[in-house]
Amino acid sequence: MSDQKLRTVSMTAAIRTALHEEMKRDDRVILFGEDIGVYGGVYGCTLGLQREFGIDRVRDTPISEMAIAGMATGAALGGYRPVVEIMYCDFLTHASDAIANNAAKWRYMSGGQYELPLVIRTPAGAGSGNAAQHSQSLEAWFTHVPGLKVVMPSVPRDARGLLKAAIRDDNPVLFIEHKHHYDFKGEIPAEEEILPLGVADVKREGTDVTIVSWSRELTLCLEAAETLAAEGINVEVVDPRTLQPLDIGTICASVAKTGRLVVVHEAVQFGGFGGEIVAQVVEQSWSDLKQSPLRIGAPFCPIPYSEPMESFVIPQPDLIVDRIRRYLG
Repeated sequence: MSDQKLRTVSMTAAIRTALHEEMKRDDRVILFGEDIGVYGGVYGCTLGLQREFGIDRVRDTPISEMAIAGMATGAALGGYRPVVEIMYCDFLTHASDAIANNAAKWRYMSGGQYELPLVIRTPAGAGSGNAAQHSQSLEAWFTHVPGLKVVMPSVPRDARGLLKAAIRDDNPVLFIEHKHHYDFKGEIPAEEEILPLGVADVKREGTDVTIVSWSRELTLCLEAAETLAAEGINVEVVDPRTLQPLDIGTICASVAKTGRLVVVHEAVQFGGFGGEIVAQVVEQSWSDLKQSPLRIGAPFCPIPYSEPMESFVIPQPDLIVDRIRRYLG
């Protein structure tokens, strides 16, 4: 990394860079979605791409998530490599039949005769005052679908490198971005970089406790870790980057070092993906644990519209700090 030239960009720019690079590299890469053409996408991730690559490769669609996902599945079966944008993660519910019952199953049901190189990009999460129907984190639903990969980047470098890997993958990939994180800035290499799916990243080294988190919540955990460091508590922060496939090996290696596990996610705690991580660590690394793992997630309620209430529901750095203090006793 030290030998590479780096530049600072936003998450939006990192995603747009990946799309641009892959469209230039492979003319089978096509984009579908609501307002992604002339408008450039609600969050600007496709700005200018229709002007450069034309309407045949960057196509605005009707307001029908089921049609978008169904059309993309057919295009993938037909030899293209579609990247579609579902405007909000919540609207994956409308497209779930095409995603879970078709795209995720075709390769298996055809005995490998068909490949499904399909990427579904969608913004998730709260923090923008978009209320209950536009602020959910539904990643746990889709990690439960065999045949579907699930990616949730937390920083621009990961967003660019993982999106490129997802586009080149011959399986359907759900690529979940955080809508409140598009302006978040970080460094990416000037040269092309592809990051493999299924490989976690240790974002901060530590010895006292392991925090596992992803997406925007990961960056809030890093803030909490700095506060705890001032108190003499050395936190290691692990970013899975992809939830399916999950790099449980890196997580278990961290727990072997620290002896403690805290999983933090923005999604509702009950039934959240954190429970899967805890279960696998307990199954594989029970003897390394000095105490029971801890989960921190949202309470079991819809996301409020009121911004103070919304902020209260999402695990914030102060809450994470307080829970870890009490956890360590």
